Amino acid sequence: MFQNEENLLDFLERMGADMEEIQQVQRIYPMKISEHFLRLIKEKDDPIWKQCIPSIEELCDVHNAPDPLKEERDTKVAGLVHRYPDRAVIMISSTCPIYCRFCTRKRKVGRERQIPMKQIFIGTDYIREHQEIRDVLISGGDPLMRTNSEIDIILRELRSITHVEIIRIGTRIPSVVPERITPELVNILKKYHPLYINLHFEHPSEINPSSERALMLLANGGIPLGSQTVLLHGVNDNCEVMKELMQKLVKNRVRPYYLYFCDPVKGVEHFRTSIQKGFEIFRSLQGFTSGLCVPHLIIDSPGGGKVPIIPPEYIICLDEEKAVISNYKGEIYEYSNPKI
Repeated sequence: MFQNEENLLDFLERMGADMEEIQQVQRIYPMKISEHFLRLIKEKDDPIWKQCIPSIEELCDVHNAPDPLKEERDTKVAGLVHRYPDRAVIMISSTCPIYCRFCTRKRKVGRERQIPMKQIFIGTDYIREHQEIRDVLISGGDPLMRTNSEIDIILRELRSITHVEIIRIGTRIPSVVPERITPELVNILKKYHPLYINLHFEHPSEINPSSERALMLLANGGIPLGSQTVLLHGVNDNCEVMKELMQKLVKNRVRPYYLYFCDPVKGVEHFRTSIQKGFEIFRSLQGFTSGLCVPHLIIDSPGGGKVPIIPPEYIICLDEEKAVISNYKGEIYEYSNPKI
C-alpha cells in the first residue's frame, strides 16, 4: 500500500492529474491505491489509471442508485446477504488495498472500520441455523485483508458447519497486492478444501510476473481459480484487449467464469457499456479462441440476481422439429429435435 500520501500526490501531479478535481471527488468517494497497481500506470487516463484514480465524472451520475442490487434488502444479519436458495455471502472485511472506481459497494468504500470478528460469528451462526445453505461466498471489502490467523479462524468455523459443502473467496489481491499471496497463506487456505477463489482482473497489463507468481502459488495449492471480469468503458471494452486478457488468465490456470456488465451503481455511469457492446465482445471470443477462454456474459439484475445473456443471433429459429442456428462465422445450420 502507499504508505506516504505525499509520494502518491507527487506522482499524480507529475502525470498531469487535475488535483483539485481529485480532491473534490475524494470528499464523496475516497481514494486508495496500492503501490504495485500504481506502478502499472503508463500514462494519464490509461486503463489502469481509470480503474483507480478519481474522475470528476463520478460526481455527474444522476441516473443510478447507491445499492441497485438491493443487497441491503437481502441482508439477514449484519454483513450477511442471503438471496439465492442454497448460498449466502458473508462479508468478513470492510477494507480493501485499492478503491476500485467502479465498485458495486461504492456506497460503503472507505467509510467503515474493519468488521469485528464478533459480527462475523453472528453471520456464521446464521449459516449454521439455515441448513439450506450449502455454498458460502466470503466477500468484503477484500477478505484477504484479514490476517492469516483471522482467515484461519473464519475458515475453520465455516468448515465446521456440516451442511456447508463449498467455500468461495472473492478477492482482487493477486492483481493489486500480489505479494500478499504467500506460501504461509496458501497453506492455510488449502486446509479447507473444497475451496474456490474468484478473482478480479480487468486488463491484460494486470497479469505480470508478480501477479503470475501469486496465481502460481494458489494454483499449486490445489485451489481452483476463476475470474469475474467487469466490462468497463475505456478499460477493456475492446475485442482484442478482452481476448488477450482471457488468454493470459487461462495460461495462468485461471478459468474465465463471468464477464459482468458494469452494475448501474451511483457514481459509475461513465464505466458502463451497452448490451450491444457486450455481445460484440462475446462474439469476438466465441469460436475465435478456446472455449476455456470464453466466460459467461452476465447482467446482475437489480435486486433479482445474475442473468446469463447470450447474443440472440445464435438461434435464428426454434420449433418442435428443429433449431436453425448460426455459428461464430455466421454460417447457418439446422439441428433437429429428437423424433419421439
